[in-house]
Amino acid sequence: MRNAMLKGVLALTFATAACAPARAGQTNVAVAANFTAPAKEIGELFKQKTGDDAVFSFGASGNLYTQITQDAPFQVFLSADDKRPKDAIANGYAVAGSQFTYAIGKLVLWSKSLDLAVGDAVLKANGFAKLSIANPTAAPYGAAAIETMKSLGVYDALQPKIVQGNSIAQAFQFIDTGNAELGFVALSQLAGVTSGSRWMVPQSLYKPILQDAVLLKKGADDATSRAFIAFLKEPEARAIIEKYGYALDR
Repeated sequence: MRNAMLKGVLALTFATAACAPARAGQTNVAVAANFTAPAKEIGELFKQKTGDDAVFSFGASGNLYTQITQDAPFQVFLSADDKRPKDAIANGYAVAGSQFTYAIGKLVLWSKSLDLAVGDAVLKANGFAKLSIANPTAAPYGAAAIETMKSLGVYDALQPKIVQGNSIAQAFQFIDTGNAELGFVALSQLAGVTSGSRWMVPQSLYKPILQDAVLLKKGADDATSRAFIAFLKEPEARAIIEKYGYALDR
């Protein structure tokens, strides 16, 4: 009788376990601020497809990398450059062989009040009070902005007028709120923005912004982290990336 009861309890336990929903996984992803909107959209699609969550932390690539070196609980890193993922591998924070270019960024000069049809002429005319860029030390788009101004021969004249955001997101906010008449932002930030005027910075004026992803050591043995970084290479995710104005590494 006792054995029969025990078998019944075990059978009920196994049946309950079989009916219970599988526990969703989660990965913690450090993401360059310029990639905020596409990352959120990709995260939603990843959730729909897998049931797993990608939890994002956004910021300047340099600041995120510093947090990674200080034992932040990130498992995947989506940088706005290719240097910091390389450094993460070289310094033992990321998995060798996992780095790849998930997007190629495009730099834009944007203003809500000035006509930027001929953006380089506007910069050379210097008829404004404030020019917004992201911190070039921490944000690759800020470095590209400096490189562009130097290529045009206007950096020395414009330097006193530059205001720096901690990230490309804050640089965008300075322009959006009118604290700067114009500034350099990522094309992806202007997805859906119809106000103002913009000038696509010619690629000849700055080095290509190769945005690389890498699997961090904290995610090396985590199935969800591996699945998410693989998902970035899937056609559906790549379509989202292109939708926001990025080029893809073919």
